[in-house]
Amino acid sequence: MNGYQLTFYTEQNRHHGHRTVCEWLLHEAKQLGIHGATVINCAQGTGHAGAHHAAHMLKLADQPVQIILAATEDEAQRMLDAVKAAQVHVFYTRSPIEFGVLGGDAPPSEHKHFSLFRHKPQ
Repeated sequence: MNGYQLTFYTEQNRHHGHRTVCEWLLHEAKQLGIHGATVINCAQGTGHAGAHHAAHMLKLADQPVQIILAATEDEAQRMLDAVKAAQVHVFYTRSPIEFGVLGGDAPPSEHKHFSLFRHKPQ
């Protein structure tokens, strides 16, 4: 399947309304039917305005974050339209990609919830 990789770049402490920008983007992607997303917490980076951002041992608020989505052309456009309509200030890249699933039938869906305080999946 052909589509786009959308990558949004933000910081851990940036908010849109009552959610972090990362949480808002993930929620919006789910609402739009985009089924896969990867969040990468980065050690450091330089923002589009030239400011240096880094995770520090005792303070992770300024930690750079990437939110990566693989989407069809329509899904990617709807996601960008939603970000624009909500006036979320965020830098992004959009790259054409081919994507799909390999390896035969999908494994049965397992919903596991891991907690910091319990070692067993619920």
